[in-house]
Amino acid sequence: MRSKPRLKPLTVPKWSKYIPHVPTPKQQAFLWLPHMEAFYGGAAGGGKSDALLMAALQYVDVKGYAALLLRKTYEDLKLPEALMDRADGWLRNTDAHWQANRHQWQFPSGATLTFGYLDTPRSQNRYQSAAFQFIGFDELTQFGEAQYRYLFSRLRKLQGANVPLRMRSAGNPGGIGHEWVKLRFVKPGNPERPYIPATLEDNPHLDQEEYRQALRLLTELERQWYEEGNWDARPGGAIAKREWFPVVDAVPCRIIKQHRFWDLAASGEKTKGDPDYTVGTLIGLGADKLYYVMDVVRGRWGPGDVERVMKHTAELDGRRVPIGIEQEGGASGKLFVHTMITAMAGYNVKPWPATGNKITRGMPFIRQAQNGNVRIVRGAWNLGWLDEITAVGGTDVPHDDRWDSAGGAFNGLAQSGWSRGPAA
Repeated sequence: MRSKPRLKPLTVPKWSKYIPHVPTPKQQAFLWLPHMEAFYGGAAGGGKSDALLMAALQYVDVKGYAALLLRKTYEDLKLPEALMDRADGWLRNTDAHWQANRHQWQFPSGATLTFGYLDTPRSQNRYQSAAFQFIGFDELTQFGEAQYRYLFSRLRKLQGANVPLRMRSAGNPGGIGHEWVKLRFVKPGNPERPYIPATLEDNPHLDQEEYRQALRLLTELERQWYEEGNWDARPGGAIAKREWFPVVDAVPCRIIKQHRFWDLAASGEKTKGDPDYTVGTLIGLGADKLYYVMDVVRGRWGPGDVERVMKHTAELDGRRVPIGIEQEGGASGKLFVHTMITAMAGYNVKPWPATGNKITRGMPFIRQAQNGNVRIVRGAWNLGWLDEITAVGGTDVPHDDRWDSAGGAFNGLAQSGWSRGPAA
């Protein structure tokens, strides 16, 4: 009996009075890990946000300890049951103090828990002079690998400080970061970067059957990602159906905001073979909270003609419509987009790095269509657009430029404000 107190540190992870929940076995395994880097998740509903918040709070009794929890956007942090809301429920009635202007909880020990976001490719620079002993990424597959790697430079402590340096993350398959997260943590497993897979069955606090019913509203590919946590799931056939895109003669309500997105192909009409197209898609959000595909411009143009077409289209759209341009990796891709932005001086143009695979970039838009939230405005482009959108995922898809452009337009629109859909 006297030996039991000595065994306790070996069987119970470092704990904190600020954690109100008993961890599930999978969460406890995550909290035990001594490694600098670890990943938790797989299926949706496995308790990943709680696991990250628990891990961040483990050492808040240590003077000078600083933890950072990250989401893609500030709006993501504020969502109901997201990290900030969850932390407020845990800490509001404790002796921890909330600093709203810093998005930070402060503890009597002097420790801090800060909430941050990385909404642009260079937004990690806002943490350039900061130092943390814990950094947690929620929904890691929404981030680029460069952002994740950069944050290791902010992971440091003073000599003799009695806290471990930890980079922790959680997420589901899918998203722009699917491939790099899978390679880094999941396939093949790396003993230096443990992966704790979790599913709905591992979270007894959730109404599992009700959540499964919500997940069944997703496409089959997304259901495999979010319900099964299947990192190897790939399109096994066409993803979208024509009936998901009702045609309207005109937008029946006021348009709240719009976004035009260009998927560029620097090939002219005379290029041999069957080269890609340049496509610019305009999507608007109506006052009825439906998304309207309002216009699609498509053609094979050389660089000079692309500039003229894009500028003319911007003049027709008006200066208030934001414009996104997909930027391929490498110096040539950056130079090409820079040239286009210079030619579009006076318009709100923003480069969008092409990260992740094309299927996952388009899935948020397709999910809205499946749930009845998308309409297309009647035009000469409709039939060709529907043919391509409803072919992606199948075996004979010569082009997917319209898929890329539509996904980019929707994602740009959604990142600037309201969007909806089943939680993942």
